[in-house]
Amino acid sequence: MKTFYWGVVQSAFQFEMGDPLRRGIDARSDWWAWVRDPFNIKNDLVSGDLPEDGINNYGLYEIDHRLAKDLGLNAYQLTIEWSRIFPCPTKGVEVKVERDSYGLIKDVKVPREALGELDKLANQREVAHYLGVLRNLKKLGFTTFVTLNHQTLPIWVHDPLEVRENLQRARARGWVDEGNVVEFVKFSAYVAWKFSELVDFWATFDEPMVTVELGYLAPYVGWPPGIINPEAAKAVIVNQLVAHARAYDAIKEHSSAPVGIILNTIPAYPLDPRNERDVKAAENYDYFHNRIFLNALNRGSVDLDLNWEPVKIKHLARNDWIGNNYYTREVVKWTEPRFEELPMVSFVGAEGYGYSGDPNSVSPDNNPTSDFGWEVYPKGLYDSIMELTEYGKPVYITENGVADSKDILRPRYIREHVDAMKTAIENGADVRGYFHWALTDNYEWAMGFKIRFGLYEVDLITKERIPRKWSVETYRSVVREGLE
Repeated sequence: MKTFYWGVVQSAFQFEMGDPLRRGIDARSDWWAWVRDPFNIKNDLVSGDLPEDGINNYGLYEIDHRLAKDLGLNAYQLTIEWSRIFPCPTKGVEVKVERDSYGLIKDVKVPREALGELDKLANQREVAHYLGVLRNLKKLGFTTFVTLNHQTLPIWVHDPLEVRENLQRARARGWVDEGNVVEFVKFSAYVAWKFSELVDFWATFDEPMVTVELGYLAPYVGWPPGIINPEAAKAVIVNQLVAHARAYDAIKEHSSAPVGIILNTIPAYPLDPRNERDVKAAENYDYFHNRIFLNALNRGSVDLDLNWEPVKIKHLARNDWIGNNYYTREVVKWTEPRFEELPMVSFVGAEGYGYSGDPNSVSPDNNPTSDFGWEVYPKGLYDSIMELTEYGKPVYITENGVADSKDILRPRYIREHVDAMKTAIENGADVRGYFHWALTDNYEWAMGFKIRFGLYEVDLITKERIPRKWSVETYRSVVREGLE
């Protein structure tokens, strides 16, 4: 039997900062600007908490690695932060770009001379830091999973405050601009060139549809750039698809390790299964949120105009494995399409289910809800795995966890979700790993520090890691038992 990977996962922005002496600060990302913006704070779009008051994994990574090792884990997933490696633009480094008949970028050649130029632009202190992190993981025997884009972008790639003010005049428009596909490929090629000997699995993106849905279609949730612009949302989808495929090619030039993508595959269920419109709403949600990326990157079936008329584009079918981030389900009901440009967005979440519950309560189906208000629904993990199994690629549960500061729900949550995964495996799913979110508490984006996902609580003053006893013991036992 193939090795099964038991691990924990972290992103850079959410875990790294927090040194009391303000060392290891990364002030060059879009999220850094976003969470301290006075308008966002005044309007409760963000918490007002700041990442530089966080858990300081940047300085304390050896402690965190040891905690993970003591749990019996054999894998660790982290992000190499683009804005740390390239805090300033790389646009002056020339590469060769080739296009297809649709005008999409079909090939980006990053020659060795370009890598040398990138090396001169890179922040070598940060390169050395990540080399140290990865070497420590390898010394402890971990298999390493490295993600290249976990939501955050360099401020020179995306200035969310300028975009919110005026998308057309903004100088750094993130994934709306195709030019940033090329910049991401340069970053991916450089990181693969520098770090390939220490990386066992690569992921290009983590949850790319979150960027689309929360950044460009839901301005009230506190996600940059916080605008409603369905045409921009469509551009962000296509550019991320192309960026993944071209980054895949660039990584493969320097690394033989598998390259995948991490998606938050969310099963959607109709509020009323007897209501044809609710059933259609669930189908549309599944297509929009789950299938667009899955179909394009695994089958080359690409819905460029998001009108249910995909075309075959073989050079986008680049993917070795699928990461599945699962927390809860969606229960949806029909609504008339909200955007003329996106007629498939004809769904709305039913109140009380999935992500729409009240904190520390129960859903209408009597399932408990977390500190975040998310419904605990293990069957959804099984259903999401079986959906991914259709694509014939190995699946890794790359995030699974619950916001539970009092350690009431988490022990049972872990066991029930691992059991759901085991049932999927027994029914033929090729699942090869499970990563808990998270080893420690973290900075939870717009929600700041009040949402606690960690197996270990973190005292934000002393930075002490304090075990949530029942969760730690449960995960340790689950890992010890394995897949038996």
